[in-house]
Amino acid sequence: MDDENELLTARFEENRNHLRAVAFRILGSLSEADDAVQETWLRLSRSGAAGVENLGGWLTTVIGRICLDILRSRASRREEPLDTYVPGPADSRPDALGPEHEALLADAVS
Repeated sequence: MDDENELLTARFEENRNHLRAVAFRILGSLSEADDAVQETWLRLSRSGAAGVENLGGWLTTVIGRICLDILRSRASRREEPLDTYVPGPADSRPDALGPEHEALLADAVS
């Protein structure tokens, strides 16, 4: 049973970045995207992946449905996310400056 659980965990981790990016694109909030990824893991761990041939497609479908549920509940409660825009995984650039360099640059400007 532990080997099966470890295999399922490894297969989920392979798809985690993709799932987070999909959820962020739909929801526009990193915290809600992380919540959606966690909910996707819970649903996968409850149902297992015995009959799933394409796990990536299954996970993408599940996270899409979870995100739609979040959007529906947000609309029914008239909520808007308080998060400010933070570039997500799809927006990150490989040539971006690191936090240390940005802090030094901010000190130099002030």
